Amino acid sequence: MRIARIAIVCVAVFTLLCGFSSAAVCCPFCSAPSLTLSEQLAQNDAVVLAQWVDGRKAEDNKPGTTTYEIVRIVKTPKGTANKGDRITLARYRVGEKGDLFMLTGSQGTLLEWSSPLQVSETSFNYVAQAPSPELPTEKRLAYFLKFLEFPDPLVANDAYAEFANAPYNRITSIAKQLPRERLRKWIASSDTPATRLGLYGLLLGLCGEEEDAQLMKQKIAESNDEFRLGIDGVISGYLLLTGEKGLELIDRAKLQNEDVPFSETYAAMQALRFMWKFNPDRIEKERLRQSMRILLDRPKLADLVITDLARWKDWSVQDKLMSLYGAEEYDVPSIKRAIVRYMLVSIKDLPQGESVEIPEHVENGRKHMLALRQKDPKTVREAERFFFLR
Repeated sequence: MRIARIAIVCVAVFTLLCGFSSAAVCCPFCSAPSLTLSEQLAQNDAVVLAQWVDGRKAEDNKPGTTTYEIVRIVKTPKGTANKGDRITLARYRVGEKGDLFMLTGSQGTLLEWSSPLQVSETSFNYVAQAPSPELPTEKRLAYFLKFLEFPDPLVANDAYAEFANAPYNRITSIAKQLPRERLRKWIASSDTPATRLGLYGLLLGLCGEEEDAQLMKQKIAESNDEFRLGIDGVISGYLLLTGEKGLELIDRAKLQNEDVPFSETYAAMQALRFMWKFNPDRIEKERLRQSMRILLDRPKLADLVITDLARWKDWSVQDKLMSLYGAEEYDVPSIKRAIVRYMLVSIKDLPQGESVEIPEHVENGRKHMLALRQKDPKTVREAERFFFLR
């Protein structure tokens, strides 16, 4: 369980950095963004389609080589390459005559070619016709939307990466163009790569109807003892469609039910964060706090929950946290530090202006901090050492 928790939290660190902090820089439920093919095309000075001509394996101290012939040019610096030119690169690469590769190059003193990428004519056309990264994101996404789950894996993976890199508010802008029926099929299919499930759940939440919520409910309820990539996106899409009514189900099935795997509970927690950050008008904030508070009864998640409650300015649990401090299952450094930092944040949550009345939670926070300094000065010092208010 400890190893599983560490693995899940490590994955979540990227998600938090990517989707839940500052401006939303990428899809909250997608795997790590990568440099897409269109971005590679834009960043290079030369892009050509070439076919494999010949290759020589390395012998003795001589490095192997591979020769390609240019059959189509997307762009090159003037005078550096022409159709029919042959390019010989260091290192032998397996191939057969006529196999197609995309070559990209950067202009220095000479045009330097990077490692070739094997392509089909279809995938090369997909890249060559892709809209420039300089165009508005929503216009670009409308193009890549057509290629999600495309038969060519290179194309499908790249189209997914474009969505993985896209800000959430740009994804929402094309909600009316989303292929609802295809999204339903992809979510229900066991053939859909697990890494894409979170995105598809999110997209269906943006364009779906009542019957789609039922499909997502069934997906969420599937019995599974293993870590399910993307289920956080499906839960979030479900909450987008159902609001507070759907949250009642998530409370019962994932937050209150201690028999479900840790990963499922954590996925529900991620969905709460998503709704708070990106859709604050869909479910009332106090209702989201209520669901998050349920997880205080789960020691394995307590430090993360306490941090979120502090960020959400939920000061209703000050007394409860003091009762948990040092209790049997909560007597671990990470939880203790989280409680101290929670109190520090509550103290700093003062209204602006002169001669304002000090709120009750500030007075309580000060009282609890005094008690904590007397009870556990070492932990308080450690917590304050790395404390900063975001």
